[in-house]
Amino acid sequence: MKGFGIAMDRKAHWDRVYTTTASEEVSWYQREPTISLRLLEQTGLTAATRVIDIGGGDSRLVDRLVARGLRCVTVLDVSGAALARAAARLGGLADHVQWIETDVTGPWTAAPVDIWHDRAVFHFLTDAEDRARYVARVRELVISGGSVIVGTFAPDGPERCSGLPVCRYDAAGIGAELGKGFTLVDMVAEAHRTPTGAIQHFNYSRFVRDA
Repeated sequence: MKGFGIAMDRKAHWDRVYTTTASEEVSWYQREPTISLRLLEQTGLTAATRVIDIGGGDSRLVDRLVARGLRCVTVLDVSGAALARAAARLGGLADHVQWIETDVTGPWTAAPVDIWHDRAVFHFLTDAEDRARYVARVRELVISGGSVIVGTFAPDGPERCSGLPVCRYDAAGIGAELGKGFTLVDMVAEAHRTPTGAIQHFNYSRFVRDA
């Protein structure tokens, strides 16, 4: 019941954020998800690539992937309000996306994927049990040879975001959380400028699941 309560609290929190703050005003807003797209392209991205975007919510990444012809894209977010925004923005193209409204640490599943992408969800998982459940989903869904791309606050990044505490990571820290069976192949640092002009330091890591 503890985990269920945490999930319900997360949903209430993020639904409140997305119903009271404009898309372009949230601190993590990106008009272009440049680094995410670059790392995705390095995997050999094609129209047939199966991608899941964890916490994708109102991100523009799904827009860019659908525009490139991908038709095997799944977007998971705890906030139905965030997903509704993205679907409304895509219009008829939203039918080409599988939308999953749930907490990533809760009971859910999906079809196997070539790429697991997460920008700014994992660092909110301050409870070790939640992180273990997250990694269990990664291991369940990402195929052998598939990629795991995780973007989090860097060690010199913010200690809190949207009123919540976060954990901060470098590539080695993410690798330690994923455990054996994943090889680091790329890492990118980003100085993200928020809509208010503040700088937040992020770290992106791409791992390949071993055969």
